[in-house]
Amino acid sequence: MIRLVRYGLWLAVAAVVLAIGILFLLPQEEENISAGKPLGDSFQLVDFNGKPITEKAFQGQPTAVFFGYTHCPEVCPTTLFELDQWIAALGTDGEKLKVYFVTVDPERDTPDLLKDYVTSVTSRVTGISGDPDAVRAMLADYHIYFARTDLEGEDYTMDHSASVFLLNEAGHFAGTISYGEPTETAITKLTNLVR
Repeated sequence: MIRLVRYGLWLAVAAVVLAIGILFLLPQEEENISAGKPLGDSFQLVDFNGKPITEKAFQGQPTAVFFGYTHCPEVCPTTLFELDQWIAALGTDGEKLKVYFVTVDPERDTPDLLKDYVTSVTSRVTGISGDPDAVRAMLADYHIYFARTDLEGEDYTMDHSASVFLLNEAGHFAGTISYGEPTETAITKLTNLVR
């Protein structure tokens, strides 16, 4: 009996150590991001119509920003679809919200490809791409996790932050909607953001 209790305690300690280790290994996408502060600094990219776009686009109205890529198998199309549904659920309040999808894969995601991808899911979101070095600098400045994982041949996939970042009218960080967050919670967060 004592031996069983001892094994149980060792297993519990091992589980705690493993859990702590996993927390430290997970990407810290919201590291250094504080409520009421700008999410990042200036950038010069292009929208999916090929028009110049800067950080000023994230100011003047409440804004939701999602980071992903067009070859994403699940997270990105799901999030785009959900964003469209959440905005529709806001009714006329949805018109107060600007929404952007910023690529983490600028080598493949040209403005034209990004436009085809985004508009096949929703008309409520604007895609952002640009020079790969400028995009990567923007992602790093905005504390967005992204990493390329090579597959067989020339193919690759991208790991990336999966949260939708919420910004107030000043362009300051106001919170996130996590991937897989309940619909009701996401709509409540967006409602609070636009009112």
